[in-house]
Amino acid sequence: MIELDNITLGYGSRRLIADVTASFERGTLTALLGRNGAGKSTLLRAMAALGRVESGRITVDGRDVATMSPEQRARSVAFVTTDKVRIANLTCEDVVSLGRAPYTNWIGRMQEIDRRIVADALEQVGMSGFARKTMDAMSDGECQRIMIARALAQQTPVILLDEPTAFLDLPTRHEVCALLQRLAHDDGKTIVFSTHDLDIAMSRCDNIALIDSPDLILMPTEEMRRSGHIERLFGIGR
Repeated sequence: MIELDNITLGYGSRRLIADVTASFERGTLTALLGRNGAGKSTLLRAMAALGRVESGRITVDGRDVATMSPEQRARSVAFVTTDKVRIANLTCEDVVSLGRAPYTNWIGRMQEIDRRIVADALEQVGMSGFARKTMDAMSDGECQRIMIARALAQQTPVILLDEPTAFLDLPTRHEVCALLQRLAHDDGKTIVFSTHDLDIAMSRCDNIALIDSPDLILMPTEEMRRSGHIERLFGIGR
């Protein structure tokens, strides 16, 4: 579980969200929605302790992420950015192995258990056959699966993703979101991802978190569907 306790975020003189309290439960998939510039990426980075929080605190399973050591945070929260990743000199297996960094010994040497975890992560995302391939010749969807596998190899209770479907075609977007849904439900992960894909969010996610500055509205998907908040914020049906 990841909890926001009276969180306020902004940059410069602009306040993005103010005094927000919300809980993202274990075993759930939540889509983070909002207009461009609403602060979706800023919020996700704050949840991963990669960005500044003006006030309040963020906890994972009751522990304040701001007071964790880098190693403790890396064992608690995995973060997948929206950037396209093309690493020509590393195999997919090598990239996923980077997720084991918080657990390997001081010289970064992989043990047999680490290799099994990497292999399992690749299998979970359907990429076992790509283990020895490099990412420079792979599709965007295949690369995104590898980055999700790297997050799985971290074995964190929380996975945060910033626009994981941004560069993907429609079928691949559905495939990636179906994968995230399965990982949340079957593995008990708390998964939160930002997206502009309303249809996918409403069809695949347990909850919707809507940034309507300075508020964050978090509801089960069906309740959000009936609330009218999305239509009002995005001007749908006007």
